[in-house]
Amino acid sequence: MIETVSKNLSSGIALIRSLSDEQYCDDSVAPYYSSVGSHIRHILDIFDCIFCGLENGQVNLADRTRDVEVETCRQAGLSYLQDILVKLQALRTTDLEQLIEVSDDLGDGMVTNKYTLAAAVIQAHSHAIHHFAAMGYVLCHLGITPPSAKFGVNPTTPDKCQVL
Repeated sequence: MIETVSKNLSSGIALIRSLSDEQYCDDSVAPYYSSVGSHIRHILDIFDCIFCGLENGQVNLADRTRDVEVETCRQAGLSYLQDILVKLQALRTTDLEQLIEVSDDLGDGMVTNKYTLAAAVIQAHSHAIHHFAAMGYVLCHLGITPPSAKFGVNPTTPDKCQVL
């Protein structure tokens, strides 16, 4: 599982490296006016919340760092991504079935539930793919080709020819 999540997140490296600084932080695309950099930062903040709460078994997904430099500087985004990938690899020797408490604000206040660490990583991974798709939308409107045809596509999504 860790290898698959790492592989999918690594597609962000190719994307970041392919963009100029201006393209990385271009937030001109309607309707949300979000940049590739803001999506990268948001994705990585969720993984970071898991790593920050892992030691005490309490993950707070609302307590994100929201470092603006990661949103506006490609090198900062690349460094943050590489740091998250190193931390993911360190989980290879961790019990992924251990229970942790995961808290988040769902709109009406904080809610806390028990997850396995594996479930938290799977949720963060699915969330990342969702944001990769949003980045694909931004890239399309900026006239930029994503790093691969499968960028932002969930692995369970059928090919177009199979969808009826």
